[in-house]
Amino acid sequence: MAFYPLQIAGLVLGFFGMVGTLATTLLPQWRVSAFIGSNIIVFERVWEGLWMNCVRQAKDKLQCKVYDSLLALPPALEAARALMCVAVALSVIALLVGICGMKKIQCIGSDRRAKAYLVGISGVLFILTGIFVLIPVCWMANDIIRDFYNPAVHVGQKRELGASLFVGWATTAVLIVGGGLLCGFCCCNRKKPRHRYSAPGRRVPHARNPRRTVTGLSRTSTSYV
Repeated sequence: MAFYPLQIAGLVLGFFGMVGTLATTLLPQWRVSAFIGSNIIVFERVWEGLWMNCVRQAKDKLQCKVYDSLLALPPALEAARALMCVAVALSVIALLVGICGMKKIQCIGSDRRAKAYLVGISGVLFILTGIFVLIPVCWMANDIIRDFYNPAVHVGQKRELGASLFVGWATTAVLIVGGGLLCGFCCCNRKKPRHRYSAPGRRVPHARNPRRTVTGLSRTSTSYV
């Protein structure tokens, strides 16, 4: 297969995107406590994630607690959970499909065209994973910024953008670039010129030469007695 390094680069970026998607889902630093106003000097820092919230004490003691009830969570948090779980599943499937489309993997035989299609499907799945990661990250960031500038929200309840959001944005970029490389690999292999053999034409029988009509004088053999 031509353009093989393009496929390797896409799969490597896809792998890092899968790891980043998993890290974004599990890290609790989606919302962190804001140090503004009278909260400039505090003895604890609050982290809020999709699955748990953590409190970091001044003596570097970290205490985390998983959310007790799923139904008691805000709708935005529940939607972010669902989208991130779908993103993790899609990234794993995309990586497996891309590996099956590699040159030396014989899962589907040695059909180059089928392998190219598998690589293209893997690229599309990686791009979809990036979209599924981008939606909850941007949604959560919008809520944090809106509450931060809302004067009705108490200073102690205001939050800032956590490290998980920035990891999510970087992961989205990696996934989209990796998926684009894989899709480009598929398109390049599909457009690769093939050796086409023209169909044998019908043989036109050569016209037989017309019989030559020889009109000559007939030789008469005369016998002399």
